[in-house]
Amino acid sequence: MLAVSGIRLALEEPDELAAERAVKKLGISPQLVKSARLRRISYDARHGTVHKVCSALVELENESLERELSERCADASLYEKKTLTLSPGKSQLAARPVVIGFGPAGMFAACLLSEYGYRPLVLERGGPIERRVDAVEGFFAGGSFDTECNVQFGEGGAGAFSDGKLTTRINDPLCDYVLESFVRFGAPEDILYKAKPHIGTDRLRGVVRAMREHILRFGGEIRFGAWVDDLVLREQKLCAVCCGGEEIPAGAAVLCCGHSARDTFEMLRRRGLTLSPKPFSVGVRIEHLQSDIDRAVFGKFAESPLVPRGEYALSAKAGGRGVYTFCMCPGGTVVAAASESGGVVVNGMSEYARAGKNANSAVVVSVGPEDFGGDPFAAIAFQRRLEKAAYEMGGGGFCAPAQDLQSFLNGKAGLRITRVEPSYPRGVRPGALKELFGETLSGALAQGIRGMGRRLYGFDGGGALLTGVETRTSSPVRIERGEDRTAPGAAGLYPCGEGAGYAGGIMSAAVDGLKTAAEIIGTYSPL
Repeated sequence: MLAVSGIRLALEEPDELAAERAVKKLGISPQLVKSARLRRISYDARHGTVHKVCSALVELENESLERELSERCADASLYEKKTLTLSPGKSQLAARPVVIGFGPAGMFAACLLSEYGYRPLVLERGGPIERRVDAVEGFFAGGSFDTECNVQFGEGGAGAFSDGKLTTRINDPLCDYVLESFVRFGAPEDILYKAKPHIGTDRLRGVVRAMREHILRFGGEIRFGAWVDDLVLREQKLCAVCCGGEEIPAGAAVLCCGHSARDTFEMLRRRGLTLSPKPFSVGVRIEHLQSDIDRAVFGKFAESPLVPRGEYALSAKAGGRGVYTFCMCPGGTVVAAASESGGVVVNGMSEYARAGKNANSAVVVSVGPEDFGGDPFAAIAFQRRLEKAAYEMGGGGFCAPAQDLQSFLNGKAGLRITRVEPSYPRGVRPGALKELFGETLSGALAQGIRGMGRRLYGFDGGGALLTGVETRTSSPVRIERGEDRTAPGAAGLYPCGEGAGYAGGIMSAAVDGLKTAAEIIGTYSPL
């Protein structure tokens, strides 16, 4: 196929027109075209107007003409769709493979293994999505906190209670496979062509259920409430995993524990695996009125039903550190995302319609070994200290400390609510975020936010609120693995996904899960 970019459409023109414009851009007769379809769509709101900027995929009857046009046309390039066709290996598994954790990495690994006849056993410490929704919504409403079934742990992983964002910085052909798989399991088809695709928390729940049922139909097994608390290694080879007193034989194990599985990291250290610290980021959730963000992005077109909700992705440098927005949730809410008692953690969530009054995003500053030392467990301790301090500043009960942005920028404590009402469900208390983060990190956050205000009108004003703390942006730990994707000293154990330090978000975690499953398939024969 040919990927044709740089196609501009007026806001009122139908998206489907992009395919026709692509053929015209190539300067060929429509009779030479086998198929043409929209590939990607985004919005350009610069220069006082809004245009749709599109790309399209065009397949010709003549492949040699495709190659010729890719060289002749500046906006055309050859595109080859990635197919996932694997040849199973010859080695025999001693037992069926085990997938530890059922977030994006674990789900896609288990799907692929089950489709190729490996009948994986999935062990997930949290509950199925139905029970998880009840537990999380009950907690949001003021109920008890479940350390094993919450925003971080359970079927679907942490991404099941965010926005289902599918944007990614990786440029891997398997991303298309992941998107198409999500649609196959019930996600909206527009994720195939939107530049910033998202499923929405509400719709993602149905997708997660459909993936579970698919794995079961193909011979897989899933156990919930099953925390893997130990590994059985003999002669530096994985033989079994231990779960609630049961020793489960494992011919191979895909370890997708998630970035908040601190007790699992401790267990791996006891078993002699190599863990190293990695940079991550900490900060706050910032809330604005969504209508203010819409106007800042789309100007006079903000009220048009033809434009989506306004989004942003901002970054700045402050004192040698990176400061950036992360996981922006248009029309969303700030959520209580703790996984341990006695600590406050915030995250963001929005549904497919993104119809809420507020916009929220993480604003975080990068931290590294210079802040907590070179030990990965010192990095975890650094997170815990911030979360515990936030819990105490909030007065307990998972109430979160909050501050209006102007007070924070002026170096004053307190919370003055004007235009923006806080959406954090467990309630907020006036706080002093500078005390939480210390002079260096809070100074970098303030400087970064001011810089972002110069790029997006009103970002550093408009009655914005800050709620702390955001500490789970990514794993602070990397579980080392070799070229064959197995952990040194634990042959047969495959660290994978965000918790292992090899992904950052739903898409990259899913791709890592697929590649890890493909490695197992290419090595071993099906059961």
